[in-house]
Amino acid sequence: MAEKIVVEFDQHSKEYQEHGMEIAAEIRTKCPVTWSENYGGYWLVTALDEAGAFYKRPDLFSAAKDIDDPESPFQGIQIPNSAPFVKAGFLEMDPPDQLEYRRILNSFLSPAAVVRWEPLVREFTQACLDDIIERGSGDFVEEVVNVVPAVLTLAMIGIPLADWDVYCDPIHANVYTPPDSPDRPRVDAASMEMVMNLMGAIAAARENPRPGMLKALIEAELHGESLDDTAIMLTLFLVTGGGFDTTTALTSSSWRWLAENPSERDRLTSGDASLWDTATEEFLRYFTPAQGDARTVTQDCEVAGYEFSQHDRVLISFAIPNRDPKYFEDPDTVKLDRFPNRHAAFGLGNHRCIGSNLARMQFKAIMQESLARIPDYAIDYDGLERYESIGVINGYKAMPFTFTTGAPQGPGLQATIERWQKILDDEAAASA
Repeated sequence: MAEKIVVEFDQHSKEYQEHGMEIAAEIRTKCPVTWSENYGGYWLVTALDEAGAFYKRPDLFSAAKDIDDPESPFQGIQIPNSAPFVKAGFLEMDPPDQLEYRRILNSFLSPAAVVRWEPLVREFTQACLDDIIERGSGDFVEEVVNVVPAVLTLAMIGIPLADWDVYCDPIHANVYTPPDSPDRPRVDAASMEMVMNLMGAIAAARENPRPGMLKALIEAELHGESLDDTAIMLTLFLVTGGGFDTTTALTSSSWRWLAENPSERDRLTSGDASLWDTATEEFLRYFTPAQGDARTVTQDCEVAGYEFSQHDRVLISFAIPNRDPKYFEDPDTVKLDRFPNRHAAFGLGNHRCIGSNLARMQFKAIMQESLARIPDYAIDYDGLERYESIGVINGYKAMPFTFTTGAPQGPGLQATIERWQKILDDEAAASA
């Protein structure tokens, strides 16, 4: 039986933000499964084999959160449990209910379903660039990659596109704003506005359903009963959080790396188009947006040579196993043509990201359109700002950049919102 080795590790610390993979590599040399005393104590999994083994046992390692009892040992997927009275939809459920929610949404996120949205992603990327192209400067996060995933997600849900900014700021800010931040009251107020908007959208959809995820949730049944508004709202919180923040994080991290590696940027934009496929997987591996999920041990057990006690908490990383030298040669180097690439960026097991097809499509479309329009950009490092903690999402709050000015090629963001809203309205009318 493997020895319990105690290490100093805090995924929310400034040290982890700056040197996380170096810290993890040193820990992995001691043992792939270690114990941290922080946040009440929890296990840390840093190797790909062990991560896979634990994710395959949802009966022993539970994602559930009990929001009726903040003292419950079942505290969901975050360490610490920063929001005890809110559940991250079916991400904090176990089978069979978790699988039933996925079934409701699967048809919207299949490879065939995702293809229809690529023109929207490309057109909105161009619209965002049109709004800044004459300035020769902008913020890639605030003005491009925060916007496009938000608009797309609302389109797929069936919420008016013009509401994107009601959702965008609180979705991101709730991830990067600590509970004791002086900005927390503003974030909480924006979050309440978002909740009210979402509840209004649910009520409107019950009266006048239109194609999209919201309609599917309203019409769905679980155990023979319809979903109530709270269940629908929590599911849509998960969809918006996953749809907004992770794609933004991946794209902004990759955008910075390409700015710092111009020869690789040229290689990607002028070479074989198939390089985009392997490059996308490599950026996912190297800049893993969602850092990992926690689990609660349901009973005393032995898995992969380690002993766990009932109600132990376990943090199973995605990002750290993605640097496992057993599976990735020279893991701390970005290799755009790396193959094979069995990364865990989308998670493992029954909770593997349901939106992986959508994420890949969005990433490639936004990057390709942006690089084609502004290939000579440079990052303004004085204004560059990462999330205060990357323990949940490895993202950026701001990424100012400069580039050679150009002429707009379209009408800009507002007109594009109006155009696409009409397209979606006409489709809804035709299907009624």
